[in-house]
Amino acid sequence: MSLFTPYQKPQLSLSNRMVMAPMTRSRTTQPGNIPNEMMATYYAQRASTGLIISEATQISDDSQGYSFTPGVYTPEQIAGWQKVTAAVHNAGGTIFNQLWHVGRVSHPVFQAGSAPMAPSAIKPTDTQVWVVDEANPEGQMVDCPMPREMEQVDIDRVVADFAQAAKNSIDAGFDGVEIHGGNGYLVDQYLRTNSNHRTDEYGGSPLKRIQFLLEIVNAVSRKIGSDKIGVRLAPFVTFKDMACPEIVDTILLAAEYLGQQGIAYIHLSEADWDDAPQIPEDFRIKLRQVFSGTIIVAGRYDVERASAVIDKGYADLVAFGRSFIANPDLPYRLQHDLPLADFDKGPLFGGGAEGYIDYPALVG
Repeated sequence: MSLFTPYQKPQLSLSNRMVMAPMTRSRTTQPGNIPNEMMATYYAQRASTGLIISEATQISDDSQGYSFTPGVYTPEQIAGWQKVTAAVHNAGGTIFNQLWHVGRVSHPVFQAGSAPMAPSAIKPTDTQVWVVDEANPEGQMVDCPMPREMEQVDIDRVVADFAQAAKNSIDAGFDGVEIHGGNGYLVDQYLRTNSNHRTDEYGGSPLKRIQFLLEIVNAVSRKIGSDKIGVRLAPFVTFKDMACPEIVDTILLAAEYLGQQGIAYIHLSEADWDDAPQIPEDFRIKLRQVFSGTIIVAGRYDVERASAVIDKGYADLVAFGRSFIANPDLPYRLQHDLPLADFDKGPLFGGGAEGYIDYPALVG
């Protein structure tokens, strides 16, 4: 099956099987972390892909972990996203909003001076966040401090925040939402034994460790419908101090329950560095056995590897990340075997139009 053929499912109707992966670019208007016209241009330039998944978006004022990342919890942020979604739709695209809470991957500067929240009070090692302030206007990486353990009232509020952020996203014009459950952020922290030492109904066995995710999905479903929900998971990604010997079986269990919910898709974040581990074929087979819905994979894919994983039935859609930065017309370039530009014009995080919306397409 070609990467460039349409994809039709009850939950998704896409012009091709390529996905633009979520990538933090930190270009919001300040103060308020408000999406803007420049972001609308950026996403519209890349609307020829089958599906765009937005950069990770805060669900509340205390869910942030990096400077200048967008939110979707204030009227101004919702209005800003409306500009983005309108531009993407006018260009013929489809866009989901990725919703996140970073949990312990944060800093008191984003928490009104308080400690970040986490399933357990366990400080991550070798984990930093990007902070811009008056003393460091260019931004700097700072260590994450010891978090505080979430109480039931915190859990209930965060679940409600995800649900409200999902409704706000639909009001902002998004076609659906993706719940960020990977890469060491809050939902992922609940899934893993090394970051979750709880002894209540949210910790211990795999079934208990997936409860937080399932509560979020249920709450979001009640607001917008399960057919508009994707979930990102990262079973083989261990950075941010997230190595867990039970994570693969835990994620397969979560996938089984998510399939019963009828969500739109599962999005696998695969390690993408040079010596990253290969995803075992038996995991892909087991995932397909327990989850019959749409599966998206994201990693170091090229056309050949993407076509192979689709042809084997292990995935339906393939997400591309960094190559979209300098190639707004990436589907056209890949389909016609044209050279790819390098992203070398400006900062990846923060800044303005340079290195963001000034990469030209090969065709006008």
